[in-house]
Amino acid sequence: MLKSIIKELFHSMGYEITQKRLFPVVSQEVSGFSMAEGLKRSRGRNIDIASVIDVGASDGRWSEGCMVHYPHARYLLIEAQQAHEEGLRAFKTRYAKADYIIAAAGSQQGEIYFDNSDLWGGLAMEEATSDNLIKVPVTSIDHEVAQRKLQPPYLIKLDTHGYEVPILEGARETLRHTNLIVMEVYNFQIAKNSLRFWEMCAYMEKLGFLPIDMADFTHRKKDNSFWQMDIFFARSDRPEFSFKDYA
Repeated sequence: MLKSIIKELFHSMGYEITQKRLFPVVSQEVSGFSMAEGLKRSRGRNIDIASVIDVGASDGRWSEGCMVHYPHARYLLIEAQQAHEEGLRAFKTRYAKADYIIAAAGSQQGEIYFDNSDLWGGLAMEEATSDNLIKVPVTSIDHEVAQRKLQPPYLIKLDTHGYEVPILEGARETLRHTNLIVMEVYNFQIAKNSLRFWEMCAYMEKLGFLPIDMADFTHRKKDNSFWQMDIFFARSDRPEFSFKDYA
């Protein structure tokens, strides 16, 4: 009775009372759109891969999943956070064709600032925006590919939280021989100069790549809004893009 009186009172003043909703972070493995299924479809399209470059590799778990579909490729894992080295060392021991480097990836070699407050996140930046940043070595994909004589065609995976453009700028030569890019992209500008997913699609088209698949949709905790996903970019001259019909 009391609730009804209160609701009626607020209604007479032009307000409506609704139950507060709590929105958890939801990583939706929509049927057919898991990372494993996306990689399986890429393999089924006969997208050839000889070397995989995993940037933002953490302890190697993404590369280990990729190996199910591309078992004969060489793997280079690039990870900025020293805390993951033990896991990467174990990964290299398990897989003879894998190697790793503890460094951030960027446009050129040197040093860069890095926010390592989240072991499973992290963000590289060229300016010190706060006191809790560390300096880490930075390398470029082109440099590592040349130094290690990694053979094309390449698959590049980026889980780099808004720092994708400088990394791609440092991979210009490698991109000429890349068949597939798997990139975590966002619906919001999460860092200075970062691109939202539709802006990234336009940027990638200029580099000669188009979206061919997607995986791992995530909604954010605050309001259940679409937060991020992984887009699979393939070369724009692939036959799939010349076919314009649905069936």
